[in-house]
Amino acid sequence: MNIPKLKHSDSGNFFLIAGPCAIESRDMALRIAEKLVALTERLKIPYIFKGSYRKANRTKLDSFTGIGDIPALEILKEVGERFDVPTITDFHESQEAAMAASYVDVLQIPAFLCRQTDMLTAAAQTGKVVNIKKGQFMSGDSMAFAVEKVKSVNPAAEVFLTDRGNSFGYGDLIVDYRNLPVMQAHGVPVVMDCTHSLQQPNQSSGVTGGKPALIATIARAAIAVGADGLFIETHPKPSEAKSDGANMLPLDQLEGLLEKLLRIRQAIS
Repeated sequence: MNIPKLKHSDSGNFFLIAGPCAIESRDMALRIAEKLVALTERLKIPYIFKGSYRKANRTKLDSFTGIGDIPALEILKEVGERFDVPTITDFHESQEAAMAASYVDVLQIPAFLCRQTDMLTAAAQTGKVVNIKKGQFMSGDSMAFAVEKVKSVNPAAEVFLTDRGNSFGYGDLIVDYRNLPVMQAHGVPVVMDCTHSLQQPNQSSGVTGGKPALIATIARAAIAVGADGLFIETHPKPSEAKSDGANMLPLDQLEGLLEKLLRIRQAIS
């Protein structure tokens, strides 16, 4: 992938998208980024720092949505410049694509919005790399049309697809690993979202649940199947995270997991 600042892409390793769910503060973002940059440099894993500048899709009205769009985007820009790594964020309305693009290297289309033509074409028009999350209601085959929409506006656009499971009943998700090679057949890199695929949405409490103990299981299977990249949200103290803490990986557990995943990658190469 031709992503600005992306290093170690010739290492043969999978690439990693990781960071907090939402930008909670400058200090927290820099702390997480410093740890992840040092770790991925040592392991020679291509790395993209992730953080949402706003969380628009919340169950309850009073859920945390962000610290403000521009302050959060400025923090993302600072992370990219300070640590010389690419950054990614999601946006939720087509008119926000240009705004977000002026601060980050990769624009992400949220799963629930992956069919929204205006969102996809707006992202394409920025000239940035575009990550499209597969909707929980979509098959891998059907994501070809999302890629087509981006390419119709910008044929040279760099696009990758991210799987985050499929709805299974009212409050659970299940991962169909057939979707990874199916989406790779669209001619784009494919990422497995190892944290959101373990969400338990639509809980009666109004707070999304999760099964973080299974993050390693999802990640190991994805690498064994041949995923090009992994998406993992992480936080020093997930129980204190302001968004999606129920399905995040504790920051201090990421190193051991990545080392195991690299051994799986080497075994199947």
